[in-house]
Amino acid sequence: MAVTLKDVALRAGVSRSAVSRTFTDGASVSAKTRDKVEQAARELGYAPSALASALSTGRTKLIGLVSSNFHNPLFLEIFDLFTRGLQDRGLRPLLVNLSGETDPQASLRMLRQYSVDGVIIASSTLPPSFARAFKDAGLPVVHSFGRRLSVPETHVVGIDNAECGRMAARTLRARGYRSIAFLGGPEAATSTQDRLAGFRGGAGALAVPATFAVSYTFEAGRTAMQAVLGEGAPADAYFCGDDVLSIGAMSALRDAGFGVPRDVGIIGLNDMEIAGWANIDLTTIHQPVADIIASSIDLIVATVATPDLAPEARLFPCRIVERGTLRPLP
Repeated sequence: MAVTLKDVALRAGVSRSAVSRTFTDGASVSAKTRDKVEQAARELGYAPSALASALSTGRTKLIGLVSSNFHNPLFLEIFDLFTRGLQDRGLRPLLVNLSGETDPQASLRMLRQYSVDGVIIASSTLPPSFARAFKDAGLPVVHSFGRRLSVPETHVVGIDNAECGRMAARTLRARGYRSIAFLGGPEAATSTQDRLAGFRGGAGALAVPATFAVSYTFEAGRTAMQAVLGEGAPADAYFCGDDVLSIGAMSALRDAGFGVPRDVGIIGLNDMEIAGWANIDLTTIHQPVADIIASSIDLIVATVATPDLAPEARLFPCRIVERGTLRPLP
């Protein structure tokens, strides 16, 4: 038979309400009573029921973690950090796979069924209107890696993608590249649009042709670069809007006999772990993923506690990570 709250109360010699208060965050209970209850719970092997707690407090401690980028290896790191970070705060993630979906309604229905306390959207491709739909439905929401609006409608934590594009353009121009191009993810993705706009803005008078991959994957980056090569000679250097796209593009270039950086320079974005591998050695723009995730968790916790918290945009600075896929500075 499962050990019950009543069993613990009998062993500890206290009331059932005292046991309940001991295992309720913020409830008032004396240190002496707490010690007796915790000792009895250990002896009996008792663990409080999450379902019972949800029924009594109205909080499930479930946080919906919604994403559409499951094919990108970076999201293995992102999900690891999110799940551990939420669990460290006593919360439980409920993972929602949005691959191929752009309508929030199906996710809203599912998350309501599980009575989540809040939602974190972990995606750089979904528009701000997606997060707004959750807020309009009465769910506390934070959009991680999302697009900042001039007047935020929901909490957004991420980077300035346009500034990253300008940073890439300045880096390529400083190395003397005069024929530069952009290879990004899906054209409809807000991150792609902002990175391209910033790149073109930082390129000055240089023309910037753009190619778009169907997704943020190795194969999509490889296929996109193969299409470029099928139309003629490549540009002297490319800003790829993601590391995994960069690695796919490098594979296509090398298969076609082009050396990187001997013939073509490549700069990526994210600084995922694989970018630093010796056989990749990708020059890239570092995105502070761990800081973004920690801040997103702080914001969802604060918003669950205070649902009318004013929308806030938190943007973290990025930096160039010098490796071996660009020619050196002159």
